[in-house]
Amino acid sequence: MSLIPIGDSAGKILTLEGASPAFVAWSRLLVGFLFILPFSGLRPAEMKQLFHWQLLIRAALFTGAIFCMISALQTEPIANVFGIFFIGPIIAYFLAVVLLKEKISYLRSLLLMIGFAGVLMVVKPGVDLTTGSLLAVIAGICYGCLLVANRWLAGKFRPRLILLSTLLVGSLALMPKGLEKLPLELSAWTVTLLLVSALASAVGNLIIIEANRRLDAATVAPFVYSQLVAASVLGVLLFNEIPDVMSLLGLLIIFVSGVLSFVYATEKKQV
Repeated sequence: MSLIPIGDSAGKILTLEGASPAFVAWSRLLVGFLFILPFSGLRPAEMKQLFHWQLLIRAALFTGAIFCMISALQTEPIANVFGIFFIGPIIAYFLAVVLLKEKISYLRSLLLMIGFAGVLMVVKPGVDLTTGSLLAVIAGICYGCLLVANRWLAGKFRPRLILLSTLLVGSLALMPKGLEKLPLELSAWTVTLLLVSALASAVGNLIIIEANRRLDAATVAPFVYSQLVAASVLGVLLFNEIPDVMSLLGLLIIFVSGVLSFVYATEKKQV
């Protein structure tokens, strides 16, 4: 979980140094695909499945989330972007009730709404709403829909095939814009940042897939919120971004409500 904010931090440095979000997102997906390919166990019979319509929907959501998040990081503190991004699990919970007919829990709904209040404290809607914050909200919406898509696809395709398809389709979709915004000079420093951005994200997602294979989802899920801690620490160390009191309180509310929500869900399953 900590590798993912590290990858986003490298992407943020790239955009601050003049690289376009389209190029950063495209290069991340492309390098991620090339890295994952040897470990994917892809068989010739599965080639057609890479472009299955259900996987195309997931790829579109994933690509939208990545592009909007990198665009948001260009102007917003990384901790704030990750805090806003966690509107995703809230959307996923209620969307799953409507689309997947999952049962609703009043206590968990309350905890998620408290988390949503924390998100609003970070977003600060109204006169303080920035373009970056709005892009982070869109990224969170895409992420929430992606979580529902993951449940929708569960058991239909191999996890590594899903990840490979997402990275391939996303890199192909962003290729025109990515090549159009190609930096004039690819220095050693730029290439290093590109590799850190792509590989940290790819390795992080690969480890998460492996963790989900070894452990049940309820055990892995609360660790998602550790990204808030990692993002906050990286924001201070790399960018001297110290959240204001309102944002810091909002981040704390999101973290606590999120962990309590998953603890409740776990205990309910055990009962």
